[in-house]
Formats: sequence, structure tokens, C-alpha cells
Amino acid sequence: MNPVPNVAVPDLRRGSYLILFGVVLFVLTLVSSAMLAPAIGTASETDQTSRTLVGSQGGGPGWHEYGSVYLLNGTNTTWRESSADSYFDVTQTENGTVLAGFMDSGYASCGPYESPCTRTGFRVIDPGKDLQVVSEYSFPVRTNKNSEVHDVERLESGEYLVTDMEYERIFTVKNGEVTWQWNASSFYDAPQDPTTTDWLHINDVDVIGSGRYLVSVRNANQLLVIERGEGVVEVINEDTTDSNDANCRKSGQLNDYDNDGDIRCGDPDVLNHQHNPQWLGDGAVLVADSENDRVVELHRTEGGKWEPAWALDRAAGVELDWPRDADRLPNGNTLITDTLNRRLVEVDESGTVVWSVRTERIPYEADRLPYGESVGAPKYTTNGSSVDSPDAGVPVLSLLLVGLRAVVPSTPFWFREPQLGLTLVSTLLIVVGGVDRIRN
Repeated sequence: MNPVPNVAVPDLRRGSYLILFGVVLFVLTLVSSAMLAPAIGTASETDQTSRTLVGSQGGGPGWHEYGSVYLLNGTNTTWRESSADSYFDVTQTENGTVLAGFMDSGYASCGPYESPCTRTGFRVIDPGKDLQVVSEYSFPVRTNKNSEVHDVERLESGEYLVTDMEYERIFTVKNGEVTWQWNASSFYDAPQDPTTTDWLHINDVDVIGSGRYLVSVRNANQLLVIERGEGVVEVINEDTTDSNDANCRKSGQLNDYDNDGDIRCGDPDVLNHQHNPQWLGDGAVLVADSENDRVVELHRTEGGKWEPAWALDRAAGVELDWPRDADRLPNGNTLITDTLNRRLVEVDESGTVVWSVRTERIPYEADRLPYGESVGAPKYTTNGSSVDSPDAGVPVLSLLLVGLRAVVPSTPFWFREPQLGLTLVSTLLIVVGGVDRIRN
């Protein structure tokens, strides 16, 4: 009788166990996180009498689709204008029309660029009986990414004051003609052609006095006070050390274009790629400190340095996620546009939520009517020494999460770094298990 040869039998159990464990880990991560997540925009938190004007950047790839301007009466939408790819800062004027920064594609009039192209600028919207865009000022831009007009204000002179991320300037325009401008290249190291890179990302300008403007220079982590005819007269979050430069150099932003070994970059622990500051009065400013995932109130010290005096990084148990607007209201509360959580939330000084609503798509900015974002508003008095430095999180996971939300804006608000990390681990287990089964 011939002996039976020893034949190696592949062990498929190890690969199967890895796949099973990966699937279970993934499902448990999503289910448990969703079940334990706090509610956003619950009826018990909502004041149905408030009117809130919202500029929505939209959603879709690059966040440049489905943009709109709309009015909330409580949590109900009473009107919506959605003819642009994206809308940004919105302001109601004295005659009831709405000013809105916008970006839209498909134009035939393209200047130096090929048709069809993207144009950006501002629109005047009449929300009356025949809701319509009644006028538009716009100019063509190289791309539909990081080249937008984010903010516009109407001046008493009849001019419109505008931010411009394409040429990195603020300027005034009247009857379609530019009447004045301040170019950031007069203060910052400038590339040869600012239209080819997301250099400074100037995203906000507010009138804080006669010919005196507060400007947000996002990529430099700085706010500038600019006087017409004088230029920069004050820097909030001044550059005091080279140790911060890496924060402003990332993603091809600021650079040492004049080769002097230095760039202007403010301390990211004070402001980190901020949006939409509000001038509360001399010596105090409220800012959506976006990449620090918080809202912060800065006060000027006796030595002239600006330091955090009050900060909020969560509301109703939900951590803020890239907030891009914060307005101090006349009643002392703060209205926050919590962009990547897709919500608007109003809190008191203690951080207690008094109103909130979930938005369908990505909001950029919100104004509570009838007063909007006022110049001069109640200040908070919390001792600055009690404000903790922002938590940097897990750098790689934080960057991946921002990328995920850019590609999939509908990512749930509760899907944060821990959930992303566990999802990556479960995916790795499934892939390794699959490869093990194939090899065996």
C-alpha cells in the first residue's frame, strides 16, 4: 500500500478572520459614533422668531456647486436665490436688497482666458415678490478655486468695497470702475503673478471707521487695519519669530519671494487661517479661528500685543469644525457659522446654545437681521490666562479629514479623527486579509 503524500492545505482562516474583524470594526465604529453623537438643530434649541441671512458656498467637488443665498425665519427657509455656483459673505442693505460675494462658471466674456470661464465679484439681490439678481459686478479669473471675491460692503460714497483673492487686494468700485485699491504686494513678499497660486487668500474686509478698514489675510494668520491713503497702520498677530513660517508656507501659500530669509506669518496659536473678523471696538476683535476649530475674542494688551481673552471650541457637545464666521449680537450672544459641521449656532458667553439649525449644504457666513455684523458690540471679559492653546490634533489625520470633507461634503459631523483612524485600520485589516486569502 502506497503511503499518502503530505500535501500542504492552505489555511484560509487567518485571512477570513482579518476580513471579518475589519468589517466588524468598521460597522461598530460608524454605528456607535452615530448613536452617541449629540443632536444638531433640535427644536428645543430653536427660536422660531429669529431671521438669519445665510450665504452658502454649496457643496459638490471643490465645494463649488449648489451655492445659494437664503433667509431663515427661525429654522424655515422663506426664500432662496441659487443661480451661482457659490455664494459667500452676505449683507442686507438699508433698502432691503442683499449684497453677496459670488463665483460662477460658464461665462463667454473671459478677457485673457478661454471661454467658457469663471467670473467672480458681487451681486445685488432683490428678495421681493419677484426674487431676482438685479445687478452684478464681476471679472474673469484663472480658475474656480481660491480666486473668489468673498466679501463686499457698500460705502456711504456709493462705492462698493471688495476683497479680491485673484490679485490679492482690496479695492473700491463705482459704476463699474475701480476708484481705489490697496495691493498686498506693498506689504507682503509677492510672487511674480499672484493669479497662479493661492498666495494670501484675503477673505474679508470691514469698514471700522472713515476710510479705515479691517482686513483678514488668511494665509498669513493676520488681520490688518488699513487706512485709505496711508496703508497698513496696525497688524493683529504680528510676526515676531521665524518659528511660525512653516504654518504659512504649507500648500504653496506664502514664500520668501525676496530671499531675505523671512516671511510675515503670525502665531498660529493666536490665529490660524482665520475668516470674517468683527471689530468689537478699539482693542477687541472677534474672529472665526478656522484651522484652530474655534471662535476667539482677541484683546489688545497695554503693551500693544493682541492675546486671546475668550475662546469657544465646542457647542452642544459638538466640536466646532472649521468655523468661518462669528458675529457678536447686540444681546451679547455670539452667532457662529460652523462650516464643516453644516450648522449655525448661537451661544451665550458661557457657551450655552440658545439657538441652532442644521444646514443642507456648506454655509460660509450668516447675519442675524436686522442688524447684521455691527461695528462695535458687547465684549466678553474672561481672563485671557484661562484660554488654552488650541489642540493641534493628529496632523496627518486632520489633513486627511479636511481632504475627505472637500471631496465628500456630506461626511457626517461626528466623523472626526478617531473615526477616520479606525476606518483606516479596518480597511487595512480587510485588505491584508484579502491578500492573505489570495496567496493561500
